[in-house]
Amino acid sequence: MTAVPLGIPRRAVEFALDGEPVRAPEGSTVLDACRAAGKDVPALCAGGSLAPRGTCRLCVVEVEGAATLVPACSRRAESGLEVRTDSERVRHSRRIVLELLASSADLSTTPGAAEWIEEYGASPDRFGPDAARAAEPPRVDNDLYVRDRGKCVLCRRCVDVCGDEGRSTFAVAVSGRGLGARIAVEHDGPLTASACVYCGDCVDVCPTGALSSRSEFDMRAAGTWDEGSQTRTGTVCAHCGAGCGVTLHVQDNEIVKVTALPDGSGAHGSLCSKGRFGYQLVQNRD
Repeated sequence: MTAVPLGIPRRAVEFALDGEPVRAPEGSTVLDACRAAGKDVPALCAGGSLAPRGTCRLCVVEVEGAATLVPACSRRAESGLEVRTDSERVRHSRRIVLELLASSADLSTTPGAAEWIEEYGASPDRFGPDAARAAEPPRVDNDLYVRDRGKCVLCRRCVDVCGDEGRSTFAVAVSGRGLGARIAVEHDGPLTASACVYCGDCVDVCPTGALSSRSEFDMRAAGTWDEGSQTRTGTVCAHCGAGCGVTLHVQDNEIVKVTALPDGSGAHGSLCSKGRFGYQLVQNRD
């Protein structure tokens, strides 16, 4: 039997996962249990401290007795469930979802997307070159980060972390309806004219690279971004006494990006603009 790490003591629930009994803390999700058991269940819109929305539908699983496939990210684990993560029905659904996502958005900077497309035999090209992609260049209107609508899958994680689940700035929201829906600031203007405080928390939670730091965007454009050669070092931000945890992404002995430690102290996975973007002083060799 696979035991899910309990952390803070909670009553455990027991259910069947692909025919094997597993135990999970009460209140955890099926996706939590799958990951703890080593099941490779793809997911884009789930993770971190944000409440699951179940928007991407990649993590769907088959639950015995349920009329439809259910998103594992928002389905609570309950005693007596019988869950199948790799049935033909599940694989067919994930294949279609991947085809729809990859035909409508650029997933080239989405971690794991290429592997998922290969694993499930998805063929996004079958929808043709005129699929509903956003035909507009990335918006580079400030020196800190870039918005690329062509990579957005409308998971709304940036909206949540900027809103009442995070910063409470409410600088971005979903604008429009149907195929015209998009993530935008008020009046779809430049970021510099919005309520944005440039904390960059939205960059951390974006699963596709639709939001990226300016340093990463510029290096990718120049062909010098090499994530495989980068080291990641956890440390504490030194700009003030809050003690926020940060991860330094270093390439060729230079800091190229700073992200928040998910379980870091201080702001609990959130950073201010100085903590995220004010690392140039470290590079000053003078």
